[in-house]
Amino acid sequence: MAASDGETAAEEYDGGLAASGADGTSGGDPDSRGVYAISVAAELVGTGQQNIRQYERKGLLTPDRTDGGTRRYSESDLATLRRIGVLLDEGLNLAGVKLVLELEAENRGLTEDNRGLVEHNRGLTEHNEELRADNRGLRKDLKRARGRGD
Repeated sequence: MAASDGETAAEEYDGGLAASGADGTSGGDPDSRGVYAISVAAELVGTGQQNIRQYERKGLLTPDRTDGGTRRYSESDLATLRRIGVLLDEGLNLAGVKLVLELEAENRGLTEDNRGLVEHNRGLTEHNEELRADNRGLRKDLKRARGRGD
């Protein structure tokens, strides 16, 4: 199940797409808006509609629904479906697939948290450098003041 641009589905999925999935949430990006009917989604990812319904029952993804209850799949859902196909091809059962998807989602969240902490620490480092420069200046001023008073 290769992605259309030559990347494998695993590489596409691991690239940080905020896919709706095992955590029951959908990302806030434009790729999370459900636009594809189940028949189109099945054709695009190369699986059957019944498989997709089973993945939903097992909690592997949660597509958007119209007011009438029709499933609508997003680009993120398609990435999740491709990832499911890769994991199944590698020999995992659906319970294993669910765990992998949950761990990957958790890992993406931790990676985002880490990026935020790195940025925060950069700001602290810059602030600390300013404080050190101020401190050096104050020490010079103190030495000069002590030298005059002796």
